[in-house]
Amino acid sequence: MDFLTLFLIYLCFVLTSVALLCICSGRKESFLLRSVNSATQVLSFVIPTQLQRVMQRVLHRLFHTRNCLFVVLHVALQAAVYGEYTWEVFVYCWELQFHLLLLLLPYLLLAGNVGCFILCSRTNPGVITKSNHASLVKIYAYDGVLFQKGIVCSTCNMEKPARSKHCSFCSMCVHRFDHHCVWVNNCIGAFNAKYFFLYLLTLSAMAATIATITAAFLIQVVLLSDMMHGRYVDDQGQEHAVEILFLIQHLFLTFPRIVFMLGFVILLTLVLGAYCCFNLYLTLTNQTSNEWYKSRRYGCSHHLTLQPHDRQVVYKNIYSKGVWMNVKEIFKPPTVLERKKK
Repeated sequence: MDFLTLFLIYLCFVLTSVALLCICSGRKESFLLRSVNSATQVLSFVIPTQLQRVMQRVLHRLFHTRNCLFVVLHVALQAAVYGEYTWEVFVYCWELQFHLLLLLLPYLLLAGNVGCFILCSRTNPGVITKSNHASLVKIYAYDGVLFQKGIVCSTCNMEKPARSKHCSFCSMCVHRFDHHCVWVNNCIGAFNAKYFFLYLLTLSAMAATIATITAAFLIQVVLLSDMMHGRYVDDQGQEHAVEILFLIQHLFLTFPRIVFMLGFVILLTLVLGAYCCFNLYLTLTNQTSNEWYKSRRYGCSHHLTLQPHDRQVVYKNIYSKGVWMNVKEIFKPPTVLERKKK
């Protein structure tokens, strides 16, 4: 197994871990973070105190402040996948006379994804300042459950508008806060939510397209070689018909980087596809990740009613206005003037 294959395996492991972190980044305490904290407590008995302090500062810098680590990792992963696709899969598929437009589709999706990434990363998500606070506080009503009137942010020293939250990464309150995305190094709020949704959609489409083309190439190789009708002799000298496991092993030995990349992008497609579906659900129901997570503490009902003190408060999403209006709100966030006209 050569160096590039080992490097790709390492990148796959890193991506799987940080993808879980990215998905859980809107939560206060994710399973991943709890696991890291538990592991830290165990290692504290064997690691010197001075080294522990250095590690804590490094981890705090990486995972609790804005930095470009995941942006660099994002670029490195895309470069590794597209490098393998270009120098091997594209060339082989071209020789097998695949349609040129199909082979160029991943590059078109990459161009769109880069554009969405830049817009999502550079657009102001809706930072709440003293100059715009008075107007932003009038856009959404307080639901009395997730968002209470009169709550003041201790850091920004301003009353929190409904649907806003203080981001500890960026040290600022964000209007219609969804989560802080480490991949784009920015918060996802009212004014860049549409770019994040398109970024996630194109990223999922990129992974799915490369996986489809790569799988089609390997299937074509198998069909042309008529390998499925062949036979092989095992270590005991017994002859067997070719099975799926033998076929996969043979393809991995023949095209190790291509087969590994296929498994990598399939995993990526599943993870990103599931997260993309979750974001679509949030869009259609006019919720944010922050609101969805908080609402799990309460029961769901079509009515928001006052309950006796010994019973749990029933929560209803008062911000949903129907599927079409909810989608429109993502791509055209409401302003104070629009709210007054309704």
